[in-house]
Order: sequence, then C-alpha cells, then structure tokens
Amino acid sequence: MIKIKKVITKSQWQTFLHLPWKIYKNDPYWVPPLLKDVKFCLDEKENPFYEHAYRELFLAYKNEEALGRIVAIVDENYNDYHHEKIGWFGFLETVNDFTVISALIDIVKEYLAHFGIKYLYGPVNPSTNETCGLLVEGFDDPPCFLMAYNPPYYAQLLEKCGFKKIKDLLAYETSLPFSKTLLQRFENICICLKNRYPELKVRHIYMEDFEKELKRIQEVYNEAWSRNWGFVPMTEAEIRKMAERLKPLVVPEFVWLAEIREEPIAFMMFLPDYFQVFRHLNGRFFLLNWLKFFWYQRKINRIRVVTLGVKRQYHHSGVVPLFLLQAGKTLLKFPYKHLEFSWILEDNLPVIRIAELINASLKKRYRIYGIKIN
Repeated sequence: MIKIKKVITKSQWQTFLHLPWKIYKNDPYWVPPLLKDVKFCLDEKENPFYEHAYRELFLAYKNEEALGRIVAIVDENYNDYHHEKIGWFGFLETVNDFTVISALIDIVKEYLAHFGIKYLYGPVNPSTNETCGLLVEGFDDPPCFLMAYNPPYYAQLLEKCGFKKIKDLLAYETSLPFSKTLLQRFENICICLKNRYPELKVRHIYMEDFEKELKRIQEVYNEAWSRNWGFVPMTEAEIRKMAERLKPLVVPEFVWLAEIREEPIAFMMFLPDYFQVFRHLNGRFFLLNWLKFFWYQRKINRIRVVTLGVKRQYHHSGVVPLFLLQAGKTLLKFPYKHLEFSWILEDNLPVIRIAELINASLKKRYRIYGIKIN
C-alpha cells in the first residue's frame, strides 16, 4: 500500500532532499546535486519564479519507507503566454516500482485539477528555464553541467502511466580543438560578413558593468527565443537571480555579445562542465569541499554551449560563424577536449545544422512527456 504525504515538516523536507542518494547509490554516472541549488529552486520566498507560479511537494511511502518524490507545478506566466492550461511535474525520483510512480502522478493530477489544468507535462525543475527533460538515450556518460540524469526505467514507468512524447531535447558533442580547416572556413565566411555588416562587433561581456550587460542579454533572450517551443519570458527578477547564481561560475572569455550600432543582436555563452567537480562534493560546500572544488576545477575536460540566441531579423546575418570563430580561437588557450551543444529542440533544424557544422554528433536525447488530465 502506497501512502502519499505532502512535504510539510523539516524531517520530510530532509527526506525529500536526500532521496536521490538512495535511488542512485550504485550508479557511477550520477552527479549529486548541490543541495543549496535544489533548495533555491523550491524556495517560494527566495526564488522569483514563484511570484507567478505555485508548487507542492509530495513523498511516496511504502511500509514507512520513502521510495519516491515529485513536485506539482503551475506556472501562470507560461499559461498566459501560450494561452494554455498546462501543469508540470518535476524533481521526480522513484524506485523501479509502478505503484510508486502511479501514486505520485495521481496526486499531482489531483493538485493540478484545482487550477483547472487540462494537461500535465514534465519533467521540469521547476521550469524550462532550469534543468528539464527526462534522459531517454545516452546513459553511458555522466550528464554535462545543468543537464538532467535519471535511470533508464523512468521512461518505461511514465509511459506505463500513459504519458506520451511531447518534445525531444538533444545534446550534441564534438572533440576539441576545432580543426584548422574548420577555423579557416569560418574566417572566409566572416570576411564576407564584414562587407555586409561593417558595423557588426563581437565582444566579451564587461563583468564590471554586469547589470547593464544583463539588460542587453535579456533583450536578446526574450526576442531570440520567443517562438521556440516551451519558451516563457523570464522576468527581470528571474534574469537577475539566475545571473547572480551563475556569475561565480562564468568564465568571461566564454561569453560573447554581438552588436550593430550598439544594438545587441546575438548572445552566446559556454560554461565549463562543473558537474565533473560537483561529483566529488556530495552535494555540499564546506571548507574541505572548497579545496576540492579548486583542485578538480583544473581537471575539467568538457565545456558546454549553454545559450546561443540571435534576434530573428539577424538570423541570416552570419553572426553565428563569427561567434564560432571567436570560440574556436579562445578554446585553443584552454585544455578542454570535448564540447557539448545542449539542449537543442529536435525540430530546431538551423541550430542542429550549426552543431553539425562543428562536426558534433548526437550524444544524448532528453524527452518532455505529457498526458491529458481531463
């Protein structure tokens, strides 16, 4: 008999946070999440996402033992933007037991019904602007920074619950450095680009003027991604909070902003695969783990293309090859051996072609599932 309990007490909160350590006890590819990041993502007071969203946490027990967890989520901004009635689930963890996940999904449906929700999508943690998608291909490699990971049986359990594929998110990977032939190809394209857009400039962001740079990035983000599946505009508070969280991890040499007559038209950011460090920290930062962080940071051999956005009127400007030329030259100064391009919508053919242009191949596939509630 499965019992579902709403997370209310401190003890239940701790059980919720630490359940993944039970699920992934013998999994060599799992990377323990930083507990402070999980807490922030679920904190209704600290996370500005909850200025327009609601959530409820649940645990599944069998014989008084916690065997599963889930979060029910309603994002009013998403539904207003897309004119939908969609609810979400996230932070899913479960043992390989259909009765556990079935009970968790049922309680989420029950919670969402109070909001008049018609469809349940997921997983998102807690939105498409954070970690999202269920890994369905590529289980033989640890996840890259800020990407999801789960056991293979999760997909089977969700499909047994009646969930169907809504959208696949792809991760491509290539070896580094870029070849001389590829860099020369980018050079040739950029010569033509300079003739067409003589006022186009690409530069790194000014970390000392971070607030103003943030506004430029937000302008590009909200326009470049506006028609993408799953997009929801981030509020100013959300952008600021995300930048605050990422700023200590940003390498200025790997953030580029393209401008024409001071108008920001495109933005690209790489981040080192800090998961290669986090796997040694067991979810916590204290003095010894800070020493571990600085030690293992030097051993990171993979970097991720986290964002690449171009305003729609400049899609055919050729700014992406200019970005990639700059990136290729910069990467020569660093010891990274692999580059992951993720995530890319399965039907975003222009970006898939860019990934293929740098000789990247499909490495992992993530899936957003959905089911009709009523």
